[in-house]
Amino acid sequence: MPLEGLFGGDRAHGTPTGIRPAATFPSQAGCAAVAAVAVTGLALAGCDGPQSALDAAGRDAAAVGNLFWIMVAGAVVVWVIVIGIAIAAVLLPPGSAGAANALILGGGVAFPVVVLAALLTFGLGLLPDWSDSGSRVKIHVTGEQWWWRVVYERADGTTVRDSNEIHMPAGEPVEFVLTADDVIHSFWIPPIGGKMDMIPGRTNRLVLTAEKPGTYRGVCAEFCGTSHALMAFSAIVHEPADFDAWLDTQAATATIADTDAARRGRDLFLGAGCGGCHVMRGVAELGNVGPDLTHIGRRKTLGAGILPNDPDTLAAWIRNPQSLKPGAAMPAYDMLSEADIAAIASFLAGAR
Repeated sequence: MPLEGLFGGDRAHGTPTGIRPAATFPSQAGCAAVAAVAVTGLALAGCDGPQSALDAAGRDAAAVGNLFWIMVAGAVVVWVIVIGIAIAAVLLPPGSAGAANALILGGGVAFPVVVLAALLTFGLGLLPDWSDSGSRVKIHVTGEQWWWRVVYERADGTTVRDSNEIHMPAGEPVEFVLTADDVIHSFWIPPIGGKMDMIPGRTNRLVLTAEKPGTYRGVCAEFCGTSHALMAFSAIVHEPADFDAWLDTQAATATIADTDAARRGRDLFLGAGCGGCHVMRGVAELGNVGPDLTHIGRRKTLGAGILPNDPDTLAAWIRNPQSLKPGAAMPAYDMLSEADIAAIASFLAGAR
């Protein structure tokens, strides 16, 4: 069979269908250009956004960003000098072994050591002194699989509980007191500051100062199990007066929507035993296994920063949490009717 017949060729043009002329394939230079543009785009995409360590919104993140760029500059200088010396040593005429050795020892050994020592000295100078943080707010955060238990400690010693969100006043140092309940986690808000490990049985401290009001994304930066990648949180930075107002509201008991659906949902919430695991101040006070739900309707996200906070998502979570977050400790309530699940979701969405 002719080649054209085998591939369904085009006799008029002499080119078998399915075989492209060599001239139509991208050249190697074209492929390289496309790859370079793609890599550059991906690199630049990491320079801003709610989880970018290079788009600083806090004093500590700015210091880390400056250190990064200085380290990059130092690395480039060392690389250029070392490569230049290597090329010069190769191009030296025969009988210039002494000059070549001098170049290699001076530029390939001594110069990098001096530059790296200077960079190390500069980096060590950025280590913070947390002996006296000067913070009026302490935030105790406990990492659990896979969510965050949050307790705000005011200057007068009173505490306010929350879960899966961090609220901070802008322009003020905030002291985080960090630990873990089960395995090692790591607390990190990239635009605001560096990360700190959370270790069971040990308490670590981290002081951060956020400078730009806004909403940022925090994450667990230490692999902690099945749903590690689904363990995040919203970090909301307020003006100081707005933060104080938020904290006062958070300290109050839950305000329940005045609707028949919300009241029915409250009865179902208590009847299904949800209060055995979850605190909702003013409704259920004893449970302390799962996240605090007192003001869940005010939160920006569900499931520790991974889902939108709306009644449909609440209903899906109640029905089968493991379908949204594998390994979640909360049992499925798919034995409830859809009407009952919708009523509980309406009740939770209205808890403010």
